[in-house]
Amino acid sequence: MKVVVVALFCAGCLDVAEERALLEAAVGQESAGALAVKVDDGLASVQSLAPDALVLWAGAPRVALTLTLPANPPLFTIVVENAMPGAKLTATAAGLPLPAVAFTTERPTVTRFVLTPPAAGGELHVIIAPPDADTPGGFRFAAFADVQEAIGRVQDIFALVNAQPDVRFVVFDGDLTQFGSDLELVRFRDELEGLRVPLFATLGNHELGDSPAPYLSRFGRGSFHYTFRGVEFTMLDSGSATLAPTTYDRLAGWLEAARDKVHIVGMHIAPLDPVGTRNGAFASRAEAARVLAMFAGGGVDLTLYGHIHSYYSFFNAGIPAYISGGGGAVPERFDGIGRHFLVIDVSPSGLAGARVVRVD
Repeated sequence: MKVVVVALFCAGCLDVAEERALLEAAVGQESAGALAVKVDDGLASVQSLAPDALVLWAGAPRVALTLTLPANPPLFTIVVENAMPGAKLTATAAGLPLPAVAFTTERPTVTRFVLTPPAAGGELHVIIAPPDADTPGGFRFAAFADVQEAIGRVQDIFALVNAQPDVRFVVFDGDLTQFGSDLELVRFRDELEGLRVPLFATLGNHELGDSPAPYLSRFGRGSFHYTFRGVEFTMLDSGSATLAPTTYDRLAGWLEAARDKVHIVGMHIAPLDPVGTRNGAFASRAEAARVLAMFAGGGVDLTLYGHIHSYYSFFNAGIPAYISGGGGAVPERFDGIGRHFLVIDVSPSGLAGARVVRVD
């Protein structure tokens, strides 16, 4: 009987990846009585919500949200951390524009705006984005992964990213921390004060810890999709060496929406290990084949991975791929690259090039 009970209990358990995927639905939503906020597609996590102020951590270059206020609201402050430098705020209520004043801050990735809401309160629709976010055109971004226990040395990576001309943001493919604790995640965010562009991350296996809640609270969703200057980006939570069942449904929609556009996909653990040195791949080769078939069928143009603490350039399912796990975690010195990151040039017409910047 005991064996049967255990079997029935386990049959009702959620897969750990699926549990995270379900928890992601709440990212970007908060309410208190008549006061509420809902961020479109969960592309920012709510750090605090008060009757006169909202603080967000942005997970993408463009953040849109609906803010619901009670009647006779005070002046309302919106602070966005991890924002694009030069981001502007536009707000409307009942289709009419609202006055908003921008205030300078000490950091280029923190924006602060003060809105004058209507006396009736109600729904306000707000967008925070750089002026060119929706204008198709070329741009440059950086990419890397796997800082982990090297967080004390990450400032020299950030300094070199800052020194690269025209980098707009960093795509980070997981393993920000060693154990995924809230204390470590806060430390990583504090270190980001030295980076002059935002860092948009997915989580890695080292962020799982005892619970994914600290990561979701501090950084937001592990699987999400955004568009910048006509280029599509999809980030996927592969921290458990698999994708959650519900993530496949979202991925299918993102692939279809981006089918005729340049599409870049990032995740921590690659479906297949290109070198086989540490089995740094999905737990199931059948699932790996399924994911790569979806990428190829959906016309993905570039895949970015971490997890293996080195650099590799290869193809998966005919798609260009890079592993850039050079954030400083215990190095695998098979190629002598050491700590590094990628600088990638892209436009709506295609990839213009990628190069390795060595830190050590």
